Amino acid sequence: MGRGDISLDWVSDFTSDGGPRYLQIVGFMEQAISDERLKAGDRLPPQRLLADRLGVDLTTVTRAYTEARRRNLLEARGAAGTFIASPRVDLTQVIDLSMNIPPPPAGIDLDDLLRQGVSQVLIHSDVDLLMTYHLGGGSSADRAAGAMWLAPALGKVDEERVLACPGAQSALAALVLSQTRPGEVILAEPLAYPGLLTAAAQLGRQVIGVETDVDGMRPDMLETLARTHKARLVYLNPTLQNPTTHTMPATRRAEIAAVAARLDLRIIEDDPYWLFSPYAPKPLAHYAPRNVFYVSTLSKCLLPGLRTAYVVMPEAMAQEEVLGALRSFVLMSTPLMTALTTQWIHDGTAASLLEGIRTEAWARLELAYRTLGDSQLVDSGGIHLWKALPAHWRGADFVQKARMEGLNVVSHQAFQVGADDGAGGAAHIRISLGRSRSRFELVNALRRLGELAQRRGQREVVV
Repeated sequence: MGRGDISLDWVSDFTSDGGPRYLQIVGFMEQAISDERLKAGDRLPPQRLLADRLGVDLTTVTRAYTEARRRNLLEARGAAGTFIASPRVDLTQVIDLSMNIPPPPAGIDLDDLLRQGVSQVLIHSDVDLLMTYHLGGGSSADRAAGAMWLAPALGKVDEERVLACPGAQSALAALVLSQTRPGEVILAEPLAYPGLLTAAAQLGRQVIGVETDVDGMRPDMLETLARTHKARLVYLNPTLQNPTTHTMPATRRAEIAAVAARLDLRIIEDDPYWLFSPYAPKPLAHYAPRNVFYVSTLSKCLLPGLRTAYVVMPEAMAQEEVLGALRSFVLMSTPLMTALTTQWIHDGTAASLLEGIRTEAWARLELAYRTLGDSQLVDSGGIHLWKALPAHWRGADFVQKARMEGLNVVSHQAFQVGADDGAGGAAHIRISLGRSRSRFELVNALRRLGELAQRRGQREVVV
Protein backbone atom coordinates (compact mmCIF):
# COMPACT_ATOMS: atom_id res chain seq x y z
CA MET A 1 0.00 0.00 0.00
CA GLY A 2 1.38 3.40 -0.95
CA ARG A 3 1.68 6.18 1.59
CA GLY A 4 -1.50 8.20 1.63
CA ASP A 5 -3.71 5.38 0.29
CA ILE A 6 -6.76 4.61 2.41
CA SER A 7 -6.56 1.23 4.15
CA LEU A 8 -9.45 -0.89 5.44
CA ASP A 9 -7.54 -4.18 5.66
CA TRP A 10 -7.02 -3.69 9.40
CA VAL A 11 -10.74 -3.62 10.20
CA SER A 12 -12.01 -6.71 12.03
CA ASP A 13 -15.39 -7.91 13.27
CA PHE A 14 -16.68 -6.88 16.67
CA THR A 15 -16.97 -9.51 19.38
CA SER A 16 -19.77 -9.67 21.93
CA ASP A 17 -17.32 -9.91 24.85
CA GLY A 18 -14.79 -7.41 23.55
CA GLY A 19 -16.03 -4.40 25.49
CA PRO A 20 -17.18 -1.01 24.15
CA ARG A 21 -17.05 -0.87 20.38
CA TYR A 22 -15.00 2.32 20.27
CA LEU A 23 -12.28 0.58 22.28
CA GLN A 24 -12.48 -2.47 20.00
CA ILE A 25 -11.81 -0.16 17.04
CA VAL A 26 -8.73 1.22 18.83
CA GLY A 27 -7.70 -2.39 19.49
CA PHE A 28 -7.98 -3.17 15.77
CA MET A 29 -5.60 -0.28 15.07
CA GLU A 30 -3.09 -1.31 17.75
CA GLN A 31 -3.05 -4.90 16.56
CA ALA A 32 -2.54 -3.86 12.93
CA ILE A 33 0.26 -1.47 13.88
CA SER A 34 1.95 -4.17 15.93
CA ASP A 35 1.62 -6.63 13.02
CA GLU A 36 2.89 -3.93 10.60
CA ARG A 37 -0.29 -4.14 8.55
CA LEU A 38 -0.56 -0.43 9.35
CA LYS A 39 2.60 1.68 9.24
CA ALA A 40 3.48 5.28 9.87
CA GLY A 41 2.01 7.42 7.10
CA ASP A 42 -0.86 5.08 6.22
CA ARG A 43 -4.07 7.02 5.76
CA LEU A 44 -7.16 5.94 7.65
CA PRO A 45 -10.65 6.17 6.15
CA PRO A 46 -12.85 9.16 6.90
CA GLN A 47 -14.86 8.59 10.03
CA ARG A 48 -18.21 8.35 8.22
CA LEU A 49 -16.83 5.76 5.78
CA LEU A 50 -15.49 3.65 8.62
CA ALA A 51 -18.80 3.96 10.49
CA ASP A 52 -20.64 2.65 7.43
CA ARG A 53 -18.12 -0.20 7.00
CA LEU A 54 -18.54 -1.28 10.64
CA GLY A 55 -22.26 -0.64 10.90
CA VAL A 56 -21.96 1.75 13.86
CA ASP A 57 -22.93 5.35 14.40
CA LEU A 58 -20.52 8.18 13.66
CA THR A 59 -20.14 9.03 17.37
CA THR A 60 -18.57 5.63 18.05
CA VAL A 61 -15.91 6.12 15.38
CA THR A 62 -15.26 9.71 16.48
CA ARG A 63 -14.70 8.50 20.03
CA ALA A 64 -12.35 5.77 18.76
CA TYR A 65 -10.26 8.24 16.73
CA THR A 66 -10.07 10.58 19.73
CA GLU A 67 -8.84 7.77 21.98
CA ALA A 68 -6.32 6.63 19.33
CA ARG A 69 -4.93 10.17 19.09
CA ARG A 70 -4.66 10.26 22.89
CA ARG A 71 -2.55 7.11 22.68
CA ASN A 72 -0.36 8.74 20.00
CA LEU A 73 -1.45 6.24 17.35
CA LEU A 74 -2.91 8.79 14.94
CA GLU A 75 -2.27 12.29 13.72
CA ALA A 76 -4.71 14.59 11.95
CA ARG A 77 -3.44 16.55 8.92
CA GLY A 78 -6.35 18.85 8.28
CA ALA A 79 -8.04 18.38 4.94
CA ALA A 80 -5.56 15.64 4.00
CA GLY A 81 -7.14 13.30 6.52
CA THR A 82 -6.04 11.14 9.48
CA PHE A 83 -2.82 9.11 9.34
CA ILE A 84 -0.93 6.56 11.40
CA ALA A 85 1.55 8.55 13.47
CA SER A 86 5.29 8.03 13.46
CA PRO A 87 6.63 6.56 16.70
CA ARG A 88 6.91 9.43 19.12
CA VAL A 89 10.13 9.62 21.08
CA ASP A 90 9.68 11.29 24.45
CA LEU A 91 13.12 12.55 25.38
CA THR A 92 12.03 13.44 28.90
CA GLN A 93 10.48 10.16 29.98
CA VAL A 94 11.89 6.68 30.33
CA ILE A 95 9.70 3.85 29.04
CA ASP A 96 9.30 1.70 32.10
CA LEU A 97 9.77 -2.03 31.48
CA SER A 98 10.90 -2.57 35.06
CA MET A 99 7.71 -2.39 37.14
CA ASN A 100 5.49 -5.48 37.26
CA ILE A 101 1.96 -4.17 37.00
CA PRO A 102 -0.99 -5.53 35.01
CA PRO A 103 -1.56 -4.01 31.56
CA PRO A 104 -4.58 -1.85 30.78
CA PRO A 105 -7.55 -4.18 30.29
CA ALA A 106 -8.62 -5.00 26.76
CA GLY A 107 -12.10 -3.81 25.87
CA ILE A 108 -12.83 -2.06 29.17
CA ASP A 109 -13.27 1.65 29.82
CA LEU A 110 -11.49 1.93 33.16
CA ASP A 111 -12.62 5.51 33.74
CA ASP A 112 -16.27 4.49 33.55
CA LEU A 113 -15.62 1.39 35.65
CA LEU A 114 -14.07 3.41 38.47
CA ARG A 115 -16.82 6.03 38.44
CA GLN A 116 -19.53 3.39 38.57
CA GLY A 117 -17.71 1.36 41.24
CA VAL A 118 -17.16 4.27 43.62
CA SER A 119 -20.76 5.40 43.05
CA GLN A 120 -22.02 1.94 44.08
CA VAL A 121 -19.81 1.94 47.16
CA LEU A 122 -21.14 5.33 48.26
CA ILE A 123 -24.75 4.20 47.70
CA HIS A 124 -24.33 1.05 49.78
CA SER A 125 -21.93 2.30 52.46
CA ASP A 126 -22.01 4.80 55.30
CA VAL A 127 -19.58 7.57 54.32
CA ASP A 128 -18.70 8.20 57.98
CA LEU A 129 -17.66 4.57 58.34
CA LEU A 130 -15.53 4.78 55.20
CA MET A 131 -13.60 7.69 56.70
CA THR A 132 -12.84 6.26 60.15
CA TYR A 133 -10.54 3.62 61.63
CA HIS A 134 -11.20 -0.04 60.88
CA LEU A 135 -10.06 -3.25 62.50
CA GLY A 136 -7.15 -4.96 60.80
CA GLY A 137 -7.85 -8.01 58.68
CA GLY A 138 -11.00 -6.67 57.07
CA SER A 139 -14.72 -6.87 57.75
CA SER A 140 -16.72 -10.06 57.27
CA ALA A 141 -17.72 -8.83 53.80
CA ASP A 142 -14.06 -8.16 52.93
CA ARG A 143 -13.01 -11.62 54.11
CA ALA A 144 -15.88 -13.23 52.21
CA ALA A 145 -14.78 -11.38 49.08
CA GLY A 146 -11.25 -12.68 49.59
CA ALA A 147 -12.50 -16.25 49.95
CA MET A 148 -14.55 -15.82 46.77
CA TRP A 149 -11.61 -14.38 44.84
CA LEU A 150 -9.26 -17.18 45.91
CA ALA A 151 -11.70 -20.01 45.20
CA PRO A 152 -10.36 -20.77 41.68
CA ALA A 153 -6.94 -21.49 43.19
CA LEU A 154 -7.77 -22.88 46.61
CA GLY A 155 -11.34 -24.14 46.34
CA LYS A 156 -13.67 -23.40 49.24
CA VAL A 157 -11.87 -21.35 51.90
CA ASP A 158 -13.20 -20.61 55.36
CA GLU A 159 -13.50 -16.82 55.32
CA GLU A 160 -12.43 -16.74 58.97
CA ARG A 161 -8.95 -17.78 57.79
CA VAL A 162 -8.73 -14.86 55.31
CA LEU A 163 -7.08 -11.54 56.17
CA ALA A 164 -7.53 -8.47 53.96
CA CYS A 165 -4.26 -6.51 54.02
CA PRO A 166 -3.08 -3.20 52.51
CA GLY A 167 -0.91 -4.79 49.82
CA ALA A 168 1.37 -7.82 49.64
CA GLN A 169 4.49 -6.00 50.81
CA SER A 170 2.98 -5.16 54.19
CA ALA A 171 1.64 -8.72 54.45
CA LEU A 172 5.08 -10.20 53.74
CA ALA A 173 6.73 -7.90 56.29
CA ALA A 174 4.13 -8.81 58.93
CA LEU A 175 4.70 -12.52 58.31
CA VAL A 176 8.48 -12.16 58.53
CA LEU A 177 8.15 -10.12 61.72
CA SER A 178 5.69 -12.50 63.37
CA GLN A 179 7.14 -15.85 62.30
CA THR A 180 10.87 -15.25 62.86
CA ARG A 181 13.16 -13.58 65.39
CA PRO A 182 16.03 -11.15 64.68
CA GLY A 183 19.05 -12.97 63.28
CA GLU A 184 17.08 -16.01 62.10
CA VAL A 185 17.36 -17.44 58.61
CA ILE A 186 14.65 -17.44 55.96
CA LEU A 187 15.10 -19.95 53.13
CA ALA A 188 14.25 -19.04 49.54
CA GLU A 189 15.23 -19.88 45.98
CA PRO A 190 18.47 -18.26 44.70
CA LEU A 191 16.45 -15.60 42.87
CA ALA A 192 13.63 -14.07 44.91
CA TYR A 193 11.26 -11.10 45.00
CA PRO A 194 13.24 -7.99 46.04
CA GLY A 195 10.44 -6.90 48.40
CA LEU A 196 11.03 -10.00 50.51
CA LEU A 197 14.79 -9.34 50.56
CA THR A 198 14.21 -5.73 51.60
CA ALA A 199 11.79 -6.64 54.40
CA ALA A 200 14.15 -9.31 55.74
CA ALA A 201 17.13 -6.94 55.73
CA GLN A 202 15.20 -4.14 57.44
CA LEU A 203 13.98 -6.53 60.14
CA GLY A 204 17.39 -8.09 60.76
CA ARG A 205 16.71 -11.48 59.20
CA GLN A 206 19.04 -13.32 56.81
CA VAL A 207 17.81 -14.86 53.56
CA ILE A 208 19.73 -17.91 52.32
CA GLY A 209 19.26 -19.44 48.88
CA VAL A 210 18.34 -23.10 48.46
CA GLU A 211 19.68 -24.85 45.38
CA THR A 212 17.21 -25.46 42.57
CA ASP A 213 16.91 -27.81 39.62
CA VAL A 214 14.59 -27.78 36.60
CA ASP A 215 11.56 -28.25 38.88
CA GLY A 216 12.46 -25.52 41.36
CA MET A 217 13.66 -25.66 44.97
CA ARG A 218 15.23 -29.05 45.76
CA PRO A 219 13.47 -30.78 48.68
CA ASP A 220 16.66 -32.51 49.86
CA MET A 221 18.56 -29.22 50.01
CA LEU A 222 15.62 -27.54 51.75
CA GLU A 223 15.71 -30.17 54.47
CA THR A 224 19.51 -29.98 54.82
CA LEU A 225 19.62 -26.19 55.11
CA ALA A 226 16.59 -26.04 57.40
CA ARG A 227 18.32 -28.38 59.82
CA THR A 228 21.72 -26.69 59.46
CA HIS A 229 20.42 -23.15 60.08
CA LYS A 230 17.49 -24.09 62.33
CA ALA A 231 15.30 -22.18 59.89
CA ARG A 232 11.57 -22.03 60.54
CA LEU A 233 10.35 -19.99 57.56
CA VAL A 234 10.54 -20.60 53.78
CA TYR A 235 9.57 -18.16 51.05
CA LEU A 236 8.37 -19.44 47.67
CA ASN A 237 6.73 -17.92 44.58
CA PRO A 238 5.95 -21.19 42.80
CA THR A 239 3.72 -20.03 39.91
CA LEU A 240 5.20 -17.85 37.14
CA GLN A 241 8.02 -17.07 39.51
CA ASN A 242 9.31 -13.52 39.71
CA PRO A 243 11.69 -13.09 37.92
CA THR A 244 12.25 -16.39 36.05
CA THR A 245 8.58 -17.11 35.05
CA HIS A 246 9.21 -20.74 36.12
CA THR A 247 6.22 -22.70 37.45
CA MET A 248 6.92 -25.45 39.96
CA PRO A 249 5.20 -28.71 38.93
CA ALA A 250 2.68 -30.45 41.18
CA THR A 251 5.02 -33.30 42.12
CA ARG A 252 7.65 -30.89 43.44
CA ARG A 253 5.02 -28.92 45.36
CA ALA A 254 3.94 -32.11 47.09
CA GLU A 255 7.57 -32.95 47.93
CA ILE A 256 8.19 -29.48 49.40
CA ALA A 257 4.98 -29.78 51.41
CA ALA A 258 6.12 -33.12 52.81
CA VAL A 259 9.38 -31.60 54.03
CA ALA A 260 7.51 -28.69 55.61
CA ALA A 261 5.18 -31.06 57.45
CA ARG A 262 8.03 -33.27 58.62
CA LEU A 263 10.14 -30.37 59.97
CA ASP A 264 7.20 -28.16 61.01
CA LEU A 265 8.35 -25.38 58.66
CA ARG A 266 6.18 -22.41 57.85
CA ILE A 267 5.97 -21.45 54.16
CA ILE A 268 5.05 -18.05 52.75
CA GLU A 269 3.51 -18.86 49.37
CA ASP A 270 3.58 -15.61 47.42
CA ASP A 271 1.19 -16.30 44.53
CA PRO A 272 0.29 -13.11 42.64
CA TYR A 273 0.32 -14.63 39.14
CA TRP A 274 -1.67 -17.87 39.55
CA LEU A 275 -4.68 -16.44 37.71
CA PHE A 276 -2.54 -15.66 34.65
CA SER A 277 -1.52 -19.28 34.09
CA PRO A 278 -4.02 -21.59 32.38
CA TYR A 279 -1.95 -24.60 33.48
CA ALA A 280 -0.97 -23.73 37.06
CA PRO A 281 -0.94 -26.66 39.50
CA LYS A 282 -2.79 -26.33 42.77
CA PRO A 283 -0.99 -23.99 45.20
CA LEU A 284 1.33 -25.29 47.90
CA ALA A 285 -1.40 -24.39 50.38
CA HIS A 286 -3.45 -27.23 48.93
CA TYR A 287 -0.71 -29.74 49.82
CA ALA A 288 0.21 -28.29 53.23
CA PRO A 289 -2.78 -26.33 54.58
CA ARG A 290 -1.40 -26.42 58.14
CA ASN A 291 2.00 -25.02 57.12
CA VAL A 292 1.38 -22.41 54.42
CA PHE A 293 0.57 -18.70 54.61
CA TYR A 294 -0.98 -18.09 51.20
CA VAL A 295 -0.54 -14.50 49.93
CA SER A 296 -2.35 -13.19 46.86
CA THR A 297 -2.33 -9.53 45.84
CA LEU A 298 -4.64 -7.73 43.44
CA SER A 299 -1.84 -5.32 42.51
CA LYS A 300 -0.42 -7.78 39.95
CA CYS A 301 -3.66 -9.03 38.43
CA LEU A 302 -6.11 -6.10 38.70
CA LEU A 303 -5.01 -2.61 39.78
CA PRO A 304 -2.11 -1.56 42.05
CA GLY A 305 -4.19 1.36 43.32
CA LEU A 306 -6.66 -0.99 45.01
CA ARG A 307 -3.93 -1.71 47.60
CA THR A 308 -5.52 -5.00 48.59
CA ALA A 309 -3.94 -8.38 49.25
CA TYR A 310 -5.35 -11.47 50.90
CA VAL A 311 -3.55 -13.79 53.30
CA VAL A 312 -5.01 -17.20 54.02
CA MET A 313 -3.77 -18.33 57.41
CA PRO A 314 -2.67 -21.93 58.00
CA GLU A 315 -5.37 -24.17 59.41
CA ALA A 316 -5.78 -24.02 63.21
CA MET A 317 -3.42 -21.05 63.56
CA ALA A 318 -4.45 -17.95 65.50
CA GLN A 319 -4.36 -14.65 63.65
CA GLU A 320 -3.51 -12.31 66.53
CA GLU A 321 0.25 -12.55 66.13
CA VAL A 322 0.18 -11.70 62.43
CA LEU A 323 -2.36 -8.90 62.89
CA GLY A 324 -0.30 -7.47 65.76
CA ALA A 325 2.80 -7.41 63.56
CA LEU A 326 0.81 -5.77 60.76
CA ARG A 327 -0.54 -3.07 63.06
CA SER A 328 3.00 -2.17 64.14
CA PHE A 329 3.59 -0.41 60.83
CA VAL A 330 0.22 -0.07 59.08
CA LEU A 331 -2.99 0.23 61.05
CA MET A 332 -5.49 -0.75 58.38
CA SER A 333 -6.26 -1.01 54.69
CA THR A 334 -7.64 2.13 53.04
CA PRO A 335 -11.39 1.72 53.69
CA LEU A 336 -12.60 3.21 50.39
CA MET A 337 -10.31 1.07 48.24
CA THR A 338 -11.05 -2.05 50.27
CA ALA A 339 -14.78 -1.38 49.95
CA LEU A 340 -14.40 -0.89 46.19
CA THR A 341 -12.48 -4.18 45.91
CA THR A 342 -15.15 -6.00 47.92
CA GLN A 343 -17.92 -4.45 45.83
CA TRP A 344 -16.24 -5.45 42.55
CA ILE A 345 -15.62 -9.04 43.66
CA HIS A 346 -19.17 -9.53 44.89
CA ASP A 347 -20.85 -7.97 41.82
CA GLY A 348 -18.61 -9.67 39.23
CA THR A 349 -16.79 -6.54 38.04
CA ALA A 350 -13.43 -7.87 39.27
CA ALA A 351 -13.86 -11.05 37.21
CA SER A 352 -14.66 -9.03 34.08
CA LEU A 353 -11.70 -6.75 34.71
CA LEU A 354 -9.42 -9.74 35.20
CA GLU A 355 -10.56 -11.26 31.91
CA GLY A 356 -9.76 -8.03 30.06
CA ILE A 357 -6.34 -7.83 31.70
CA ARG A 358 -5.54 -11.46 30.92
CA THR A 359 -6.55 -10.97 27.29
CA GLU A 360 -4.24 -7.97 27.01
CA ALA A 361 -1.41 -9.71 28.90
CA TRP A 362 -1.48 -12.75 26.62
CA ALA A 363 -1.60 -10.52 23.54
CA ARG A 364 1.44 -8.60 24.79
CA LEU A 365 3.33 -11.82 25.46
CA GLU A 366 2.70 -12.96 21.91
CA LEU A 367 3.88 -9.59 20.57
CA ALA A 368 7.01 -9.80 22.72
CA TYR A 369 7.75 -13.28 21.43
CA ARG A 370 7.49 -12.13 17.83
CA THR A 371 9.39 -8.91 18.41
CA LEU A 372 12.30 -10.38 20.37
CA GLY A 373 12.37 -13.63 18.40
CA ASP A 374 13.00 -15.77 21.47
CA SER A 375 11.03 -19.03 21.51
CA GLN A 376 11.58 -19.44 25.25
CA LEU A 377 9.44 -16.39 26.06
CA VAL A 378 6.07 -17.35 24.63
CA ASP A 379 5.06 -19.97 27.21
CA SER A 380 5.54 -17.87 30.34
CA GLY A 381 1.92 -16.71 30.50
CA GLY A 382 2.40 -13.84 32.97
CA ILE A 383 3.14 -10.13 32.79
CA HIS A 384 6.93 -10.29 32.57
CA LEU A 385 9.71 -12.01 30.63
CA TRP A 386 13.06 -13.39 31.70
CA LYS A 387 15.61 -12.82 28.95
CA ALA A 388 19.22 -13.96 28.82
CA LEU A 389 21.67 -11.35 27.57
CA PRO A 390 24.45 -12.09 25.10
CA ALA A 391 27.77 -12.98 26.73
CA HIS A 392 29.30 -9.56 26.02
CA TRP A 393 26.90 -7.88 28.48
CA ARG A 394 26.93 -7.73 32.25
CA GLY A 395 23.53 -7.15 33.82
CA ALA A 396 24.28 -3.87 35.56
CA ASP A 397 25.99 -2.45 32.47
CA PHE A 398 23.05 -3.31 30.27
CA VAL A 399 20.53 -1.76 32.69
CA GLN A 400 22.50 1.46 32.85
CA LYS A 401 22.99 1.66 29.09
CA ALA A 402 19.30 0.95 28.50
CA ARG A 403 18.36 3.75 30.89
CA MET A 404 20.60 6.14 28.96
CA GLU A 405 18.57 5.24 25.88
CA GLY A 406 15.20 5.75 27.58
CA LEU A 407 14.40 2.16 28.56
CA ASN A 408 14.06 0.91 32.13
CA VAL A 409 14.58 -2.79 32.91
CA VAL A 410 15.86 -4.83 35.88
CA SER A 411 18.84 -7.17 35.90
CA HIS A 412 19.15 -10.50 37.69
CA GLN A 413 21.28 -8.88 40.39
CA ALA A 414 18.20 -7.20 41.92
CA PHE A 415 16.79 -10.65 42.71
CA GLN A 416 19.93 -12.44 43.90
CA VAL A 417 19.88 -14.03 47.33
CA GLY A 418 23.32 -13.60 48.86
CA ALA A 419 26.47 -13.38 46.77
CA ASP A 420 25.78 -16.33 44.47
CA ASP A 421 24.80 -15.62 40.87
CA GLY A 422 21.46 -17.38 40.62
CA ALA A 423 21.27 -16.84 36.86
CA GLY A 424 23.68 -19.71 36.26
CA GLY A 425 26.54 -17.46 35.18
CA ALA A 426 24.59 -15.67 32.43
CA ALA A 427 23.32 -12.14 32.78
CA HIS A 428 19.52 -11.86 32.58
CA ILE A 429 17.00 -9.05 32.56
CA ARG A 430 13.38 -9.02 33.60
CA ILE A 431 11.16 -7.25 31.10
CA SER A 432 7.78 -6.13 32.44
CA LEU A 433 5.04 -5.81 29.83
CA GLY A 434 2.22 -4.04 31.65
CA ARG A 435 3.42 -0.48 32.23
CA SER A 436 3.54 0.58 28.56
CA ARG A 437 0.49 2.60 27.67
CA SER A 438 -0.22 0.69 24.47
CA ARG A 439 0.93 -2.31 22.44
CA PHE A 440 2.32 0.19 19.94
CA GLU A 441 4.61 1.72 22.56
CA LEU A 442 5.56 -1.71 23.90
CA VAL A 443 6.59 -3.11 20.51
CA ASN A 444 8.77 -0.08 19.79
CA ALA A 445 10.42 -0.38 23.21
CA LEU A 446 11.06 -4.11 22.76
CA ARG A 447 12.61 -3.56 19.34
CA ARG A 448 14.97 -0.99 20.77
CA LEU A 449 15.79 -3.29 23.66
CA GLY A 450 16.54 -6.18 21.31
CA GLU A 451 18.78 -4.01 19.16
CA LEU A 452 20.67 -2.81 22.23
CA ALA A 453 21.22 -6.39 23.44
CA GLN A 454 22.87 -7.31 20.14
CA ARG A 455 25.38 -4.47 20.20
CA ARG A 456 28.95 -5.36 21.03
CA GLY A 457 31.77 -3.55 22.75
CA GLN A 458 29.51 -1.67 25.17
CA ARG A 459 31.01 -2.67 28.48
CA GLU A 460 33.67 -0.02 28.43
CA VAL A 461 31.22 2.87 27.97
CA VAL A 462 29.58 2.41 31.37
CA VAL A 463 31.51 3.36 34.48
